[in-house]
Amino acid sequence: MTLAFTLCSINYLAQARTLGDSLKRTNPHIRFVIGLVDRLDTANVPADKLPEFELLELHRIGIDGLDEMCKHYNITELNTAVKPYFFRYFFGKVPQVKNVIYFDPDIIVYQPLAELEALLEKNDFVLTPHLATPIEDQLTPNELHHLNTGVYNLGFIALHKSPEALDFVKWWEEKLFDECKIDLCNGLFVDQHWVNFAPVFWNNVHVEKHPGWNAAYWNLHERTFTNEDKGHFVNGQPVVFFHYSGYDPAKPSVISKYQNRFTFEKRPDLNPLFDYYRDELLRNHNAYYRQFPCYYIKSEPLYKYQRIRALLKKPFEKWLARL
Repeated sequence: MTLAFTLCSINYLAQARTLGDSLKRTNPHIRFVIGLVDRLDTANVPADKLPEFELLELHRIGIDGLDEMCKHYNITELNTAVKPYFFRYFFGKVPQVKNVIYFDPDIIVYQPLAELEALLEKNDFVLTPHLATPIEDQLTPNELHHLNTGVYNLGFIALHKSPEALDFVKWWEEKLFDECKIDLCNGLFVDQHWVNFAPVFWNNVHVEKHPGWNAAYWNLHERTFTNEDKGHFVNGQPVVFFHYSGYDPAKPSVISKYQNRFTFEKRPDLNPLFDYYRDELLRNHNAYYRQFPCYYIKSEPLYKYQRIRALLKKPFEKWLARL
């Protein structure tokens, strides 16, 4: 059996529902679970706004030290840090599960995942790199940015249940318990840099460069899209799943808040993909969910490097007074 899951707090349930809808259309045999990094019993979400998909709340998977994790992570970091713990839960608690696939909630799956499932019959890991070809400009993001954020994009990772994969998950849990921060000064960008070690420390790691897998703002320089009767294509091949990272339906003219290389005017080939995604998010109550704060995040943690930067911006007299 193959199981796919995503992780989000209530504020991203529109994205998670849209992902689930796409999997239901294209891969109805795959069990889909929304790992909810939040508490429904305190949010009072009405029944008609709850997704039809299976919800597994974070407190139900049994993480030792969860309260401690919450104290030093913001909402993005926490949603990322719990990823290996959900993998472990599914491998250990779901009978007959052979493959577990993680997708970020802001992904749409456009094709059957038969090729991915075939790869998982031969490999224990499947990853996708941010880039498959060099970038020739200094716009954002370029290769230097990806040296800061990781070779692989962990909006997608697929594992086959095996001793190798279980050993990796255990190691990944240990790293992400307190080292899943956005802290570039200390070489950390949530979970992504850690997985740079996967092909070195473990065997049977497949890196997939198909242009239709995990297409996103960071690899648009190497991918051109067409909308045909049979669906969306990229470089003549089917779009398998598109990652709409950084897109906000309230700002429909912006491809992603994280890039400045392309606009819809320069890339009209993207319009059908994004018009469809915006309509799906609105249909799935995006504005309603966005108002919910995450139960686990009581305040934004202030990291050491942020305190130092704030201190250096103070007038010299106030800076001395803090010494």
